[in-house]
Amino acid sequence: MDIFHLDATFFAFVGLVLFLALVVYLKVPGMMARSLDDRADQIRNELAEAKRLREEAQHLLAEYQRKRKEAEAEAAHIVAAAEREAQMLTAEAKKKTEEFVANRTALSEQKIKQAEAEAMKAVRSAAVDLAIAAAETVLAKQADGKVQSELFGNAIGQVKTRLN
Repeated sequence: MDIFHLDATFFAFVGLVLFLALVVYLKVPGMMARSLDDRADQIRNELAEAKRLREEAQHLLAEYQRKRKEAEAEAAHIVAAAEREAQMLTAEAKKKTEEFVANRTALSEQKIKQAEAEAMKAVRSAAVDLAIAAAETVLAKQADGKVQSELFGNAIGQVKTRLN
């Protein structure tokens, strides 16, 4: 009976066989495969979700870039419109200023002409008054009272007709 000699190697072998039988009986390899398959499915789902999120992010990025370009173009249009409006306002202000200066110049020239006409009228009036006074003095020395009255009356009549 030496064949069945029980030594530590035999018991280790029997323990290993029992352990492997227990593992197969409890379906541990199937549970491990199922666990690994579940983990692989979870990883596949996470990869698909990551891919979907990446595509969505790229779509959003493209949309934001398009919107940014549109906003930049709109801003450029607004700036161009503002520049055109500023140029129009500047031209209009310049035109109004030139018109104002021209009107003021014309008004000043008109006032100057009016002042010249009034000055000429005053000079003529003074000359007439001086001429009348000189004529009175000359006539007073040369003519008698009756002739003086007639000459004075005629002179006043002529002055009135000329002034009117």
